[in-house]
Amino acid sequence: MSFVSQRSEGAVLARGGSFSPRLLAIAVGLAVAFGVVPLFASDYWLSSIIIPTIVMGVAGIGLNLLMGYTGLVSLGTAAFMSVGAFASYNLLLRVPALPLPAVLVLAGLIAAAAGVVFGLPSLRIKGFYLGASTLGAQFFFEWLFTNYNWFSNGSQSLTISAPRLEIFGHDLSSATGRYLFVAGTAAVLVAFAFAVVRSRVGREWMAIRDMDTAAAVIGIHVPSRKLLAYGISSFVCGIAGALWSFGYLGTSDAHTFDLDKSFQVLFIVLIGGTATIWGNFLGAAFIVLMPIALDRIAPFTGLGFLADQGALSNIQHIIFGAIIILLLIKEPDGLSHLIVRLRQVLFRRRAARA
Repeated sequence: MSFVSQRSEGAVLARGGSFSPRLLAIAVGLAVAFGVVPLFASDYWLSSIIIPTIVMGVAGIGLNLLMGYTGLVSLGTAAFMSVGAFASYNLLLRVPALPLPAVLVLAGLIAAAAGVVFGLPSLRIKGFYLGASTLGAQFFFEWLFTNYNWFSNGSQSLTISAPRLEIFGHDLSSATGRYLFVAGTAAVLVAFAFAVVRSRVGREWMAIRDMDTAAAVIGIHVPSRKLLAYGISSFVCGIAGALWSFGYLGTSDAHTFDLDKSFQVLFIVLIGGTATIWGNFLGAAFIVLMPIALDRIAPFTGLGFLADQGALSNIQHIIFGAIIILLLIKEPDGLSHLIVRLRQVLFRRRAARA
């Protein structure tokens, strides 16, 4: 596993002259996200493009903490998203006095507990066998939420609908309100993810990823760190599931978080890049925008068969597979590292001209 993505994000403190520009870039990004986008983006862009991109990027961060930084495997990411969604729904329904931020944190903690339980096999098995074992979470929670309607408050359709979203009396039901709710939560989770990977825990995760035997020799308690990785990963994914259900869809059921959703999150990590935080949003943007782009370019290319939803879905899968194979061969670190390399080339050319 390459350290390039980690160096591009985590070694800023070691380069004294680049710390201030990074802070400036973060400040500009926050100003654009919370000042410019709500003013100029239409309801369609907010509801159909920007919000799902942010939420899927957050889910990618959750899986990347586990797969990219710790070297563990999970094919049941959507299961922990569903735990977060159903937990937040029941907390809002049965404990209405809880404020929405507290509900998200508690739902994330419940998902984290589920992640620790299903992460126990990682203490004994690795690789493909561990990936296969995590599928148990996917099938178990989908079965649980489908067969027991207590989790959906006795709904015959087994669906959960978003209660009135508000924070301290401020209504968030509009497209702008839901965007600010999702973007604010995502900003906190991004800061949390950066703090974790730059802490001692993050360094120990990367040591386990590179060689767990050597990590144990130098004094790292590998089993507890693996379970912690599953817990923190599921915590982030659980909050992402709540955002997906209530900030984006408005309603969902157990089948919303099926195996296809787990593979979508996996594609986000592979396309955006492992061991990176911002790359997850690149992968999420690709996942969200590609179907829209295919739908828009079909009339201009003479590919009329793309208008058929079945053919469009098949084309998407073909493109996903081709890009993942290409990235794994040519650019294992994903789009984030490709952007870093392009920036380095531009800087070299500018320096050569100077």
